[in-house]
Amino acid sequence: MKATQAGQYRLEPSGHAGLYRVEPLSKQHDRDAFLCGVESLDNYLKTQASQDMRRKANAVFVLAEADAPERIAGFFTLCACGLTPGAIPDEARKHLPRYPQVSATLLGRLAVRVDLQGRGLGSVLVAEALRKAYENAAVVGSSMVVVDAIDERAADFYRAHGFLRLPESMRLILPMRTIEQGLEAHF
Repeated sequence: MKATQAGQYRLEPSGHAGLYRVEPLSKQHDRDAFLCGVESLDNYLKTQASQDMRRKANAVFVLAEADAPERIAGFFTLCACGLTPGAIPDEARKHLPRYPQVSATLLGRLAVRVDLQGRGLGSVLVAEALRKAYENAAVVGSSMVVVDAIDERAADFYRAHGFLRLPESMRLILPMRTIEQGLEAHF
């Protein structure tokens, strides 16, 4: 997977070579054809995502195939949230303001179409979600990205991307400071 420009990626492994774009979910995208293998994520995209977009409850972004833009290869959601500082590990807390609630961005859902899983598209979606969260933190304050992993496999996936797991929880965080350092190193 190679970034060609902001929001565009070229997938090179055999079988599904092509160009992909990250863009907001719209009416042109075929939500009914998407299947990731996790019923709650499939149902969310098919029945709730458009409502969430209209109500401004979540921003929903899709990874669409450039040569078939209606086909959704994957998606993620972002929204604002707050955490109590006591729930945050010491290594992340040292750079946070001392408020009763710490502002954050929730990476609420992330899924890749079942026939494309294992090809790096999940990492692309995480990278795009982190980039968008970081860019928007300047407009709507956010000191970290939070994710609630759906299972242990998902928690391991996020930990492999630098997220810190909160004790006795499926919640993981990644401070904006860490995201900033990663963006500076790659762009």
